[in-house]
This record gives sequence, C-alpha cells and structure tokens, in this order.
Amino acid sequence: MTDYSYYPGCSLEATAIEFNDSVLAVFEALQVGLHELDDWNCCGASSAHSMSHALSLALPARNLAIAQKAGRDVVMPCAACFNRHKTTDHVMRNDPEQRAGLEKMIGFEFTGTVGVRPLLDVVGNEIGLERIRAMVKRPLTGLKVVGYYGCLLVRPPEITQFENPDNPQLMNRLLETLGADARPWSYATDCCGGGLSLTKSSVAMKLVTRLADRAREAGADAIVTSCPLCQLNLEMRQPKTSPKMPIFYFTELMGLAFGLEKAGGWWSKHLIDPQPLLRQLPV
Repeated sequence: MTDYSYYPGCSLEATAIEFNDSVLAVFEALQVGLHELDDWNCCGASSAHSMSHALSLALPARNLAIAQKAGRDVVMPCAACFNRHKTTDHVMRNDPEQRAGLEKMIGFEFTGTVGVRPLLDVVGNEIGLERIRAMVKRPLTGLKVVGYYGCLLVRPPEITQFENPDNPQLMNRLLETLGADARPWSYATDCCGGGLSLTKSSVAMKLVTRLADRAREAGADAIVTSCPLCQLNLEMRQPKTSPKMPIFYFTELMGLAFGLEKAGGWWSKHLIDPQPLLRQLPV
C-alpha cells in the first residue's frame, strides 16, 4: 500500500487534536504510512485570502514545494486546508504567469507530480471500502447518522475535483461499511456558518440549528464530518434549548468500529459528549 505525505494543519494540533489522533491511529491500524511534512506552515485558511491574494497562494505553495521534494501525494484531513492547497495547485497548473511568480517567491520549480488529496478520498477510494470492511470488529449497529461535507470539501468542483458537489455519497458508503445506519438527507453540503462563528455568531447559530433540525428529521442521532471547522462550529452553536446532537469525525467512528483501544480517549475532547449515545448501541 502506498505511503503518503501528511499535512495536519493548525486545527489538528489544537481544537481538533482528536481528529489528528484518530487519523494516525486508523492509518496505523490499516498499515498505511503517513509522513508529516517537514517544517510545514499554516496555509492561511480562513483569513489570508481575504487580506492578500498573493499570500493566500504563497503559503500553500511553500507546503506544496515541501511535498514535491518528498515525492508523495499529500493527504489533508482539514477541508479548509485541502481547499486552499488545491486552489494553489490549480493555479500553478493552469496559470503560467502566477506559477512563475510563486516559484520565484518560494524558490522551487513546480512539476505537478504530487497530488493534493482529501483524507476521505484516500480512505474511501485508495485504501478502499473492502479493506475497511475487513477491519471492522465492532460494527456500529444501531448508530443512526448523517454524513456532512460542508462547503469546502467539494466546492468549487473545478478545483476540488472530488465527488458530486450537490449530492456526494462516499461518506455515507463508508459509514454503512462500518455498520452504521447512514440516513439520506439533502443538507450534506450546506454551509454551517463556520467562517462567521466568532464574528456573527447569531448567523452561525441559525445555520447550525437548521442542520441539526434537518438531521433529526432524517432520523439521525449524530452528524459525521471531515472538517474541523465544521465540527467545532456544529458543537458550539447548537441551541441550548434543545438536546444537543453529537458531532463525530469519520475517522473516530472508523477507530471505534475497528475496536481500537485509543478510541475511548477521544470523546473527552468533544464539547458535546457522545458517550451517552454510544452506550445505547447494542455492542
């Protein structure tokens, strides 16, 4: 199985440390190598592009130069990080003038030989669902969930080049492979307002409330995501007046289904404790 370079990004070393821990544990169990990029830097999400277009490209370009030197496709768990790096990769592949400027600024020659891959893509399409199914020791029977992509994992499609931006299905197929009951719904790519969570919290709360309500209408007891910004916002901005719905990272549920002992240590990092829900499961 191919090894990959790994870009955790800033969130996975702070507010989403349980995401990072679960990614590393799952890949170790799958015996797939992840090699953290040496001396990586913040990609600028989600503020650099609003301040300086050049900086918003240069920050990811430096990481791409490091990944290119390592010679492996680079895996990105964070949807925002993936989107910013994929945007820069797209610019460098399609705009010779901007590519030349970035090459001069960073001090490297872009070859386009290294791919920028979202974590879900590598898990579902490269490692594959059959291999995932073979690893399941504790099927998530009875766990009713909806898969949530958010805005940045699949849009804009000409840049992300990953799944149908209006009706993505890979996460639900993965969750079903783990034994969960993945409910269909129409809000998998609706915005949660994560970018406004601190500056316009009332807007974020309105969007999060709608998502939680629609997830309940679909019959789900929890939402599963691949974005640390979405996960935190969905936990923080659910209204206090209604029962709060747990928000999982998909790799956490993989670790749980794999029977990894480390999984129990992830739940304490959540703002909404998922353990009461998990204790209701048959196994």
